[in-house]
Amino acid sequence: MPRSSPVLASLSAAVMTGALVLSTAGTAHAATGEVVIYKSEVQPLETYRNPPTGECYALPGTVHILLNQTDVEVTIHSNPNCLFPGIPVQPNHGWHAPPSGITGPFSFSVG
Repeated sequence: MPRSSPVLASLSAAVMTGALVLSTAGTAHAATGEVVIYKSEVQPLETYRNPPTGECYALPGTVHILLNQTDVEVTIHSNPNCLFPGIPVQPNHGWHAPPSGITGPFSFSVG
């Protein structure tokens, strides 16, 4: 009966570990919950369910309130591309947009 060498067993374990690391690398995590956007009484709410972390979302020019009902921090940016540092909105907190025309358009990023 052939016996496997300790070197072969170690090499096999290393290859399996490397394959596991490669298969999970780059996998986007998603926040659990919703980011809800309120624009006005006559417009429906916009809801982002379980948004992936690291994503940038442009907000409509009519945004009035953002509610972070996720388990991660959401950041509000004063441009449409999440390019500059912004205002953090903690889980289960909200953000009230300044009056239209002062700044914006806005965007938000997750995580």
